[in-house]
Amino acid sequence: MLEQVRRLLVSQAVCEDSAPQTKYAELFQQLDLNKDGKVDILELQQGLRAMGMAVTAGAEEKIVAAGDTNKDGQLDFGEFIKYLEEHEKKMKIVFTSLDKNSDGKIEASEILNSLKTLGINISQDHAEKILKSMDADGTLTVDWNEWRDHFLFNPADNFQEIIRFWKHSTVLDIGDSITIPDEFTEEEKKTGQWWKQLLSGGMAGAVSRTGTAPLDRLKVMMQVHGTKGNTNMLGGLKQMVKEGGVKSLWRGNGVNVIKIAPETAMKFYAYEQYKKMFTSESGKLGTAERFIAGSMAGATAQTSIYPMEVMKTRLAVGKTGQYNGMFDCAKKILQKEGVLAFYKGYIPNILGIIPYAGIDLAIYETLKNAWLQKYAKDSANPGVLVLLGCGTVSSTCGQLASYPLALIRTRMQAQASIEGAPQLSMGALFRKIIAKEGFSGLYRGITPNFLKVLPAVSISYVVYEKMKVQLGI
Repeated sequence: MLEQVRRLLVSQAVCEDSAPQTKYAELFQQLDLNKDGKVDILELQQGLRAMGMAVTAGAEEKIVAAGDTNKDGQLDFGEFIKYLEEHEKKMKIVFTSLDKNSDGKIEASEILNSLKTLGINISQDHAEKILKSMDADGTLTVDWNEWRDHFLFNPADNFQEIIRFWKHSTVLDIGDSITIPDEFTEEEKKTGQWWKQLLSGGMAGAVSRTGTAPLDRLKVMMQVHGTKGNTNMLGGLKQMVKEGGVKSLWRGNGVNVIKIAPETAMKFYAYEQYKKMFTSESGKLGTAERFIAGSMAGATAQTSIYPMEVMKTRLAVGKTGQYNGMFDCAKKILQKEGVLAFYKGYIPNILGIIPYAGIDLAIYETLKNAWLQKYAKDSANPGVLVLLGCGTVSSTCGQLASYPLALIRTRMQAQASIEGAPQLSMGALFRKIIAKEGFSGLYRGITPNFLKVLPAVSISYVVYEKMKVQLGI
């Protein structure tokens, strides 16, 4: 895949003392598509794609930002050469640190042992697949030229960043997911990159939720009203528009968007704290400990923002004029029902975290590992789209397992606002739904819930990547 670049570099660097200008001149000329003596982000994207070089999302922006000394948004030949010289030096340091026996080649065992010292355990087979993704000559070893060519246009210039390239992850918020958050690296914590990741994920979640809000409100209406309301999706949408106009399709979305920031921040903060509690003396965090820490973090985050969940449901099922916004809703609930009303449905909500998070994590890891087993010979990095696909399937399976509890939670949140509705407990609601609507009644509203997953994921992905570019991560 990188053969064109390799041929250029080998032919230009036969002699060790060849000047960098000569070494990279032809490469610069190929990237300078409009022949103006400068290479901008678009030219990098198009040129690298034409050469068959796969780089991480936003790599071109990072390259230009790192090498653009005069801040004109593009690289002239001097800046291009200087960037590659500096980048080569950093890559050489990493290569040397991995080459434990100093034979000028990296073997699978050296990758495996280097990762193990950082508390990252992978199989020998996985280490070999990582190696094969860089091995151009099929020797099952990677020399300096292969290493340099592979990472030449990848901004990863230290081992931690290269590990992230090998095992790429994301922190997208795609709706009601309470999936276990991925860890931030120590470098991200020290450099302050973590808040940019959270901001990108939060913005992606806010935009995706707003885009799919009509389907979300339809789901809530079908959950609450059951067989009494319009069980037909189209009929439900028409009824909402008839009752409150097109604007009513987004009723309750404001609270839904506002709660993203504190919920996400609390989830990651709590996860870091719980990790410390469960980490073994060796400093390693196993799958079971990670699942428990993630589940507890999800429960903690849900507890902190749960009153907003109640308000979102009340606003969604309320009639036009019943509540004059979020604060009016909170005021009326407090006056009429007291503080405990803000935690109605809390128990089924927390119970739902266990099957959701457990199944979500298990299926996500299974699908990701299956992809790596099949395709890692070509690329050790699954990429954001593959991970989003795994996340979508695992989240869907998790929802199937936990949806009945989510429906009970929503009914308990809303029953006080429905005239004549008895205030039933979790068990009583289960029995009533089974008796009147059958087992399928526990999945009322799941169709619009599933329909919103694909657009929510797509919107999240686009916004997340654009935000990362804007924030320089």
